[in-house]
Amino acid sequence: MHIVSQSHPSRDRGNKIPLSKLRGNNHLALLHVSKVLKALSLPKVRFYRSLKKERPMAKVVVSLKIFPSDVNIKLDALKRKIEKTLPKYASVYKFAEEPIAYGLTALIAHIVVPEEKSGGLDEVERLLRGITEISEMETLLVRRV
Repeated sequence: MHIVSQSHPSRDRGNKIPLSKLRGNNHLALLHVSKVLKALSLPKVRFYRSLKKERPMAKVVVSLKIFPSDVNIKLDALKRKIEKTLPKYASVYKFAEEPIAYGLTALIAHIVVPEEKSGGLDEVERLLRGITEISEMETLLVRRV
C-alpha cells in the first residue's frame, strides 16, 4: 500500500504503510496496480434505470374550477365529455365536486399535461371552453409533478 499526502506531495512519497496503521487523516491510500484491465467486472452492481436513456420531463397538473351553464346539467355526463374533449397528450387525474349555491355545483378537474408540450395548457383550456355545458372556467392551481 502506498500513501500520498494531500497537503505535502513531496513528503512521504513512496513510503509503504500497512492498511491497519491508517487513521482518519488527510492521506489518500493508493493500491499498486500491476496491469491495466480493459474490462471491469461488477457482479454486485445493479442499475435501476438505463444509463443511456434520457430521463423524461416532468408533468404539469392544472386544477380547473368548471362552472356548468345550468343547474340541471348532470356532472357525470359533463365529466365524460371533458375526458373525450381533451387532446391525446392530456389526461384527467381526478375530478372533485364543490357546491357553490342554490344547487349549483362546480366541477374541479385535475388535468395532467406533459411539461415539454409547449402551448399544451392553452390548447386544453381552449378545447374545454368549446363545450356548451361549461359557462365559466377558472384556473385554481398549476404545479409540476
